[in-house]
Amino acid sequence: MRAVVLASGGLDSTLLARLASEEGYEVFPLFVDYGQLAAQTELSHCIAAMDKNGIRKPVVADIKGFGELVPSGLTNSDLHVVDQAFTPGRNSLFLLSAASYAATIEAQTIMIGLLDERFHLFPDQTKDYLEKAEKFLSLAVGQTISVKAPLMAFSKQEVIAMSKAKGIGQTYSCHVGSEIPCGVCIACKEFNIGGE
Repeated sequence: MRAVVLASGGLDSTLLARLASEEGYEVFPLFVDYGQLAAQTELSHCIAAMDKNGIRKPVVADIKGFGELVPSGLTNSDLHVVDQAFTPGRNSLFLLSAASYAATIEAQTIMIGLLDERFHLFPDQTKDYLEKAEKFLSLAVGQTISVKAPLMAFSKQEVIAMSKAKGIGQTYSCHVGSEIPCGVCIACKEFNIGGE
């Protein structure tokens, strides 16, 4: 039973990969470099986090041109990292990359680390979106693809607590890409709300 898990080097996706492994999935982490400012810092933390949790090294989808085609505060330092954070199509790009990779390794499941949709900021972070994406992705790759987001049952605070209980560390969650988190971006603010 194989699963492609979208892994960013952050707490959510690292916990997701760990939970998938504990559920008996053979986990294939996929890191997507879509031209985000934090790509190199995220990737180094992703590699370390997967290793620490006994999961294979992530495969990298190098799609840097997406960030130039679809600039946002996550891909262009001239844009505001919070006010212009929405990157249209980003989660769809992630899911299509994961589904296409899954089809080549005979996996039927892909996983993404979205949290409880009550706290969603963007239209591509809801159960309705994932249900529709699942149908599209199955058509796109010519096989049934199951899209799972088990962390949607939890808030950020709950994810932080579960991660602490499992001893998950070496993660990185900042959109700016500096080694010391900026404290301003959406990812950093989530941790502040969560009490970190």
